[in-house]
Amino acid sequence: MAIANPMKFIQEVRAEVSKVVWPTRREVIMTTIMVFIMATLTAIFFALVDLLIRSGLNGVLSYFGS
Repeated sequence: MAIANPMKFIQEVRAEVSKVVWPTRREVIMTTIMVFIMATLTAIFFALVDLLIRSGLNGVLSYFGS
């Protein structure tokens, strides 16, 4: 394994970082809002599924449990 030249490494890092396309402020805000909306919808979905399973299980247990 060859020993890397630190100056060459720094130049290559700078070259790669200059290729990065950074998001605009609007894109960051829109993506953040979408994440919050999806997280909320997912939480609501799982809460409803939990309620449905809990109700069904309570119904089955009360039917057989006397």
